[in-house]
Amino acid sequence: MKQEYGASLVEIVGVLAIAGLISGAAIGMYNVIRNNQMRKIASVELEQIAKDTRMLMEMRGDYTGVSVEYLVSAGALTNNHAPIGGDDWSVSAIDGGAGFSINLTALTQGECDYFAATPVKWATRVLINGFETNAANCFKTDTNMVSFIVE
Repeated sequence: MKQEYGASLVEIVGVLAIAGLISGAAIGMYNVIRNNQMRKIASVELEQIAKDTRMLMEMRGDYTGVSVEYLVSAGALTNNHAPIGGDDWSVSAIDGGAGFSINLTALTQGECDYFAATPVKWATRVLINGFETNAANCFKTDTNMVSFIVE
């Protein structure tokens, strides 16, 4: 009887299938870790924006006139790019200048859920799409808005 060497086609396909599954799982885990890290970095940046805004505007006694453009021109922000989400974000005075809000727009459902579930100590309230914090207020589309109210 003749002895054969090497692997059969079925064995090679099986090894490739297992390698594909492991690669797919690794890429999926990498994306989850990367997204969570981006959200954590955005949280730290938002806290720093709030601290810088407080420090800059408290000398005036109120927050009237605060905006992203004002913070950039005063040197509190290096640029007008949003920490996360779309670049159509804003910082605005509320309650006649008694406080301010940082409003992020064009957030994904995952980003919205993250900010709804992660309490922040530096904000008085967090509004999700105009309502008090609740993950159920997040839309399934990339049109979510999160507002951090600082009073």
